[in-house]
Amino acid sequence: MADSVSDIFDALAHPTRRQILQDLKDGELAAGAIAARFNTSGPTVSRHLGVLRAAGLVTERRDGNRILYSLVGERLALSVGDFLSTVCPEQIVLRQVRKRSTPSRSTGEVTA
Repeated sequence: MADSVSDIFDALAHPTRRQILQDLKDGELAAGAIAARFNTSGPTVSRHLGVLRAAGLVTERRDGNRILYSLVGERLALSVGDFLSTVCPEQIVLRQVRKRSTPSRSTGEVTA
């Protein structure tokens, strides 16, 4: 698991890869459409996509001669969230406080 998390943070280290992830948040995009958003060569964007794919942050599927990429947001959220929970214990405390102060589903009363 540690190598997997390292791959994710390595993938997030480059601003182009972070921008690709942001671009994919609204749905899948063709590799050419992704590459057109950057002032770098197609092969460079392809390498960035390969890093994201290897880290499990994007998936690809073929549609004829196009390659379509999609975000794997839950993997990103879980990995980053787990890391933040270990280094930011106050977030854990805040979540526990929020849980205790939310209305009970059965009675509608606040449990504290």
